[in-house]
Amino acid sequence: MIATDLFTVDTVLLRRFYVLFFIAVDTRIVHLAGITTNPTGPWTTQQARNLLMRLDRAVRFVIHDGGGQYTPSFDDALTAVGAEAITTPPIAPQANAFAERWVRSVRHELLDRTIIWNERQLRALLAEYVTHYNEHRPHRSLGQRPPAGDDVAGIGSAEPIQRHATCGGLINEYHTAA
Repeated sequence: MIATDLFTVDTVLLRRFYVLFFIAVDTRIVHLAGITTNPTGPWTTQQARNLLMRLDRAVRFVIHDGGGQYTPSFDDALTAVGAEAITTPPIAPQANAFAERWVRSVRHELLDRTIIWNERQLRALLAEYVTHYNEHRPHRSLGQRPPAGDDVAGIGSAEPIQRHATCGGLINEYHTAA
């Protein structure tokens, strides 16, 4: 099962960007689909096709809200690969809780603490954050493991620890030295 949603990011220069993402509900792996200033139905449909071609597993359900960018052609692209589109009821963010939680995480940990100037900067920051989220950030529901990473290594008292700053220095990742 995959959940999808859009969220907006406003720049200093008063441009609004829409970010489309997909999140696998079982593994919590996030796929950044695209960034645009105008999320039309054809654009959203193409982003869904691109994602479905990259996935290495079958998708049975895709949850999305009733926004105008999720056109019948979007649902048809999902049906073509055997997935069923599930539209959430209006004004019910709990119905798409996994997507809404990821939006809160990216806003709280990255976007609320960063001044965004343009699309290039936004694209680079989000790509770096998605890598951090998928490969390094521990998740309580996954037993403190990252979605696409290995088990969290135990830190012994005698082992030195190295810090690696990511996302423009906003987030620190810690590893034991090899």
